[in-house]
This record gives sequence, C-alpha cells and structure tokens, in this order.
Amino acid sequence: MMKLCANMLLVLGTSALLAACGLQPLYSGGTNGVVATQLGNVEVEPIQGKAGWLMRNALRDQLAVFEGSETKYRLIIELDDKIAGFGVRSDDRITRERRTLRARYQLVRLNDSAVVLDATAGSDAGIDVVSSEFATVAAEDTALENLSTRVASQIVARLSQFAREQEGADVAQ
Repeated sequence: MMKLCANMLLVLGTSALLAACGLQPLYSGGTNGVVATQLGNVEVEPIQGKAGWLMRNALRDQLAVFEGSETKYRLIIELDDKIAGFGVRSDDRITRERRTLRARYQLVRLNDSAVVLDATAGSDAGIDVVSSEFATVAAEDTALENLSTRVASQIVARLSQFAREQEGADVAQ
C-alpha cells in the first residue's frame, strides 16, 4: 500500500512539472490553430527540374491539409540533387550509390518582400547498383521520390516551428 502511494505521488509530481514547463503541442487548435492557419497561407513557387517538380508536389500535398484565407508568404526553394558512386569492385565497377537531396529555402513575406526564414534541409539514400541498368535507374528514381517527401516534411516542420515562434513574438509585443 505504501509503495502504491509513493508511485501515485511520483506520477502526480511528474505531471505537475511537465505542465509547468510550458510545453504545448505544435498543432494545438487543430485546423483553426495559429500554425495551421499560417501554413495555409504559404504558396510554393515552381522549382526547376524533375527533383523540383517532385519536391513542389510533396510540399503542396503536405500543406494542402491546412487552409488559409489568403496567401501571405511565398516559399522559394533551390535544390541540389547529387548521385555519387562508392563501393567499387576490383574491376572498377560501382556497386553502390548515394543520392543526396539538399534544399535551401526562403520564406518571403509578400506584403514587404522580407525574407523571414532562410534555412536548409536535406537527406540522402543508398542505392544498390545491379547488373540491370533499368533496375538501377528505377531505384534512383524511387530514391528521389522518397527523398523529396522526406525533405518536404523537414521543411513543413521548420515552417511550423516558425509559425509557433511568430505567435510567441506577436504575443510579446
């Protein structure tokens, strides 16, 4: 019985400490919350190339969940997509490749053209090089699709943090 009371006190004390730290869910308020409304106000500019097309679609898919009343921000992205071979055999044939996708992105406020966020995101994937060239190209394309989705998720997460920080800055003023 004494151990049960001690455990209950520990749980209550931990809960009180956690509540006092000011920790809030990022998407609190659901679709009407500050973060959701800010993300709904972002327009993604077209990005050149196949990687750009995939990245823009991935971003638009992830941002489409949020509905804003008007476009207040423009997201400008520059991509760096590279494939490097490693894992070389004795006959100088490459057995493994690494595909790297890096994005430098800027969030521009439309009313004064100020860059309010300038950051980078990136990810990489390993690809097995097999005897079939078709299979290798297909694996490279699949890696690019997956990397685009991964990097887009990083960008949306950073935009969400920015929106939450802006809410805090607006309250402080």
